Amino acid sequence: MKKINWGIIGLGKIAQKILESFSNIQNSNLLAIASKDISKLDFFKKEFNIKSEFVFNDYESLTKCNEVDIVYISLPNSLHLYWIRKCIENNKNILVEKPATLNFEEAKNLKQMMVNSNLFFTEGFMYRYDPLIKSVINLIKNNEIGDLLSLDSSFGVNLLTKKKFFFFKKNKKINKKSRQFNKDLGGGCILDLGCYPTSLTILISSLIKNIDNKKFKIKVIERVIGKTGVDIHSKAQIIFENGFVSNVNASFREHLGNNTIIKGKKGEIQIKNTFLGIEEIKVISKSRSYSIIKKLDENIYSIEIEKISQNILDGTNQAIFPVMKLEDTYINMKILENWKNAKE
Repeated sequence: MKKINWGIIGLGKIAQKILESFSNIQNSNLLAIASKDISKLDFFKKEFNIKSEFVFNDYESLTKCNEVDIVYISLPNSLHLYWIRKCIENNKNILVEKPATLNFEEAKNLKQMMVNSNLFFTEGFMYRYDPLIKSVINLIKNNEIGDLLSLDSSFGVNLLTKKKFFFFKKNKKINKKSRQFNKDLGGGCILDLGCYPTSLTILISSLIKNIDNKKFKIKVIERVIGKTGVDIHSKAQIIFENGFVSNVNASFREHLGNNTIIKGKKGEIQIKNTFLGIEEIKVISKSRSYSIIKKLDENIYSIEIEKISQNILDGTNQAIFPVMKLEDTYINMKILENWKNAKE
């Protein structure tokens, strides 16, 4: 079987999960890695048996490597567009970590850059590869909860405090240079975590007939800016022209979990652990209530890698629904930019 050769630039925590996911995938091969950190290169080279000629201390050498078919960009948000451009220049297919760009202006540039390219592009929202997401879509398409009215979705983790004794909490020491808290690197909870509920909003709203999900208004309910100048807690409403409303929440201050409720005229769908491997779908309607529980035996990142590789082998440059397409990325960045900049 022909295999797609992958190269990865940037060896952070998410990249490690991706690297670990290549085992037992028939159509994909982890070929090359690049990092400016020599110790990381040495570790991952040994850990995943990467040949020396495919271990690079600079990113550009990997993008120019003839044997690499697709590059996974796992770098801070501020570097994404630059290295997307380099991949296009060197005829490499692209998987970029979310969010794909730093702002909406960059998203417009990205869209323009891809116009004359026949390369595959997608953004790394792995939850869209979860088989249970397709179950949610089918429930909606089968009119299980009737016409859609609203969506409530949150993603929040407490990065600011830790328990000390009993009910007392102690502030954690924040690294101002870290990706999450550095404004120049695209930090803040909206870009880092809020991008999940907004991307889900795009997916679910696309199932509504006669909706233009590029036309919306943002109402910011709450916004808290932290000491490093980035948003650490925020709530907003995305209001579409047809009346569909999405309530989205993101936080570095509170452990909100990552759950979702989709409401329709006949009932609602509750999704537990929406973005990190769905644990349960609960359907509550006027006629009946039931749960769908299906343990995901396969690594969700493995599913992602396998599906993308198959797309490339099949000669398509478009991600297959419900995976993020370029147009989804474009709309998502428009929503995120409006959320970040809208007045309370």
